[in-house]
Formats: sequence, structure tokens, C-alpha cells
Amino acid sequence: METLEKQENKKIIKKENEPTRPIPYLPHTDEDRKEMFESMGINSMEDLIKGIPAKLRDFDLNLPSTKSEIEINKIFNDLANKNKSLNEQASFIGGGVYNRYIPSVVGEVLSKGDFYTAYTPYQPEVSQGTLQAIYEFQTLICNLTGMDAANASVYDGATAVIEAALMACRATKRKKILVSRNVYKEAQEVCKTYAWGANLEIDFVDFDKNTGITDLEDLKKKINDDIACFVISYPNFAGCIEPIKEIEEIVKSKGALLVGRVDLISLALLKSPRELGIDITVGDGQALGNFANYGGPHVGFISCIKDLVRQLPGRIVGLSKDSKGNRAFTLTLQTREQHIRRQHATSNICTNQSLNALAVLVYLTYMGPYGLKRIAEISLKRAHFLAEELQRISLKNGQKLKLSFNSYFFNEFVLEIPISASDFINKLKDKNILPGLDLNSIPGYKTNQILVTVTEMNSIEQVKHFIDSVKKIFS
Repeated sequence: METLEKQENKKIIKKENEPTRPIPYLPHTDEDRKEMFESMGINSMEDLIKGIPAKLRDFDLNLPSTKSEIEINKIFNDLANKNKSLNEQASFIGGGVYNRYIPSVVGEVLSKGDFYTAYTPYQPEVSQGTLQAIYEFQTLICNLTGMDAANASVYDGATAVIEAALMACRATKRKKILVSRNVYKEAQEVCKTYAWGANLEIDFVDFDKNTGITDLEDLKKKINDDIACFVISYPNFAGCIEPIKEIEEIVKSKGALLVGRVDLISLALLKSPRELGIDITVGDGQALGNFANYGGPHVGFISCIKDLVRQLPGRIVGLSKDSKGNRAFTLTLQTREQHIRRQHATSNICTNQSLNALAVLVYLTYMGPYGLKRIAEISLKRAHFLAEELQRISLKNGQKLKLSFNSYFFNEFVLEIPISASDFINKLKDKNILPGLDLNSIPGYKTNQILVTVTEMNSIEQVKHFIDSVKKIFS
């Protein structure tokens, strides 16, 4: 005769062998559905969708069987574990998205519920904290670029470029824009899409294959009285420092505006865009307190000279006084499609990425002028050290590695190698190095060119490991 304990154990074993029923993800119970059907005067889901032709709803979705929460977590964790953190390898990839240090204070401030859950501050009287943060963000952008005004940020760097070009079209009453081929590829593609939708003409100016900077003769040929603006990068996609003053003279001789996509960290060392004659500056704030985030979300910014303030897209936060004479922040200009008739809006993008803009503000405030300059100096010096050492490496045939362009550069340079860039990258991946960006798919570049980027996150040890690994590949 079995004991009571053995009988209980059998029951437990039997239950464990039974197929498990996962908890359904649908929040509505049968009773909920029945109540809803009754209120609509129908009996079933089939009655609800009977107006949809059968051929459009009777098909096999070919979905896998349902899984429990534990199983789903394992699937996604296994997928996530295939990724390698930038902290696990030496990354020299740039080209618009950068691995830069983010101080702990940035995450600490961003995670405050006051900011983290905040939406558009339509009611200034209850949004003073958010409005002040945006106002200070605008102020720091102006400090770095030298411009008179900045907006409360836009979607990202690529859309900021075309938004600035559209500003120029409105201001000059012209319908054609010129864009340098050494502006980031993503920005070029976004410009083409917007130009098509806005019925604008767009043309591209080539870069000199020896210097890596804008082909001034090509610019002179293409600039005319129909051009609203010329868009340039400073530094450009290849890392080279463009001769902005020469470009400004050519562009403004035809009454066009000059738009500059700038790297804010480089401006700690380089002359400000305003000093060089740029009318509108744009860029991406990803490198200042925001993670790479697999390409997004990021945050774009636009700043401009005073004459163009009313053309700024999005919104601008201003400083005023309330009825009691106290300092009060408010939305000063809101020329978005939500606030005025759609066809007269300066922009149809409904976001100012305020949380990412806040990260930029906290980062710049924490770093200060000295810290930002120090980061720029470290990036520049280590990039030049790496470039010089790579060019000293002798190849098997007696040749040497070389830089593709002979211009001054900030922290990025194009390296020309005797094998394809993809092979070069694969060989160094095995040594835990991501050597740079393959330029094969970028117009105007060759299959054996790679864009190498150095930031403060690349230690001297990483730089030397890069050099030693390349020596082993080609020696």
C-alpha cells in the first residue's frame, strides 16, 4: 500500500509532464469580448470582420507556436549576446556615429522622472524645468557655433541638413540646392528624398581626389543665380578641413547661403562657423552624451544668423518675464505644422528629441570649455599619431601604406591599403579590432579605402595594438 507522500509525488510528476499552457498575451478575457460584441449587436469576431473579403483574411500567417515568457526571454537574450559591446573591442569606426565617453552624470540626470517622461512643454507655467533645459541647450549650441540663434533641436543630423537647405530656399526664394559629395551619405540621401517631395532641384559638387576637399572648380561651374545654398561639412566626411573662406566667396558671389554641417567637438579647436562666414550650422549631437544606439535615436541641431531666425524649423524657447516680473521660460516661436497651416509650416517633423538634447546639455555643462578642448586635443593627436605610424609600415613589395588625401584632418582620415577594405576589416576583427568604415559603397571612393576614426575612447594601448596588428598582416 502506497504512502500518502508517494501518492502526492506521483501527482506532482504527472503535472510536470503535462504540456504547459502559456499565459495569453491578449489582455481581454472571453467575458470582455462577449460584452463588447453585445454592445455592437454582433455575436462573434467573424461578424465584426465579415466586410473584409475572405481572400484577404483567410491565409496562413506561418507563425511559430506560442512560447512562454521564459522562452521568449531566452530567445532575445541569445540574439542580444551575439552583439559585441564597444567596450569589448578596439573600435575605430566613425563616419557620423562615434564612440565617445559619456560621464555618469548624464545618465543620472536623464533618468530623473521630471525629464525622462516629459513631453512637449505646451503649458510653460508647469514646464519651466524642461523649457530651461532647452533654452540652455540652445545657448550652448550658439556659444560653440558663434551663431545668433538655435532651435530646440530636430530629429537627427541628416534631417537637420535638409531642413537648413529648405530654410535657405525660403529666405532666397530659390528652388535649387547644391550639396558637397563629402557630406555624410545619409544626409545626401535624405536631401534627395526631400528635394523630390518638395519639388526642388538638387545637384552635387565633387571633391578633389588628391586633397579630399571640395573641388572648387566644380563648385564654380555649378553655382549660379538659381542656387539657394551650398551644403558643406566642416570637417568633412573624409575628416579633412575644408577651405571655408574660399568656398564662402564663391557661394556668396551668387547670392546663395552657406550651410555647414559641423562637428561640435572639433569646434573646441577650430574656428567657429560664424567666423568663417557660414550662415546656417547643422549637425548631430550623438557624440555629446548620447550612445551610438545602433544608429538612433540621435538629436539634430540647427543654428543661424539673426536674419534667418524666422525661418528656423521646429520651435525656439525664449526667456521672458511673468506678470510678477519673475524670470519665465516660454515657447517663443513654434512654426511647426501643429501650430500654423500645414503648407506654411517651416517643418513637418513633430519632434525635438528633447531627452537627447538634454544629454548634450548635461555633457557640455559637465565638460566645460577646458574638458571639451582636452577631448578634441586627445582625439586629434592620437589620430595623427596613428596615421603617421601606419604610413611607416613597409609592405612585402617595399611599398608603404598611405593616406588617400594630403589635406589637414581632425580625428578621421582615409587610409589606402593594398587589399580590399572588407578583407582588411575581417583580418583585424580576429584581433578584436574594428579598424574603420568600409568606403566601398560611398560614391567617389575605392574598394581599398577605409575611414579610420580615433576618439578619446581609443587608448594609447589600443592605438599601438592596431599598429602592431597591421604590421603582422603585411610584413
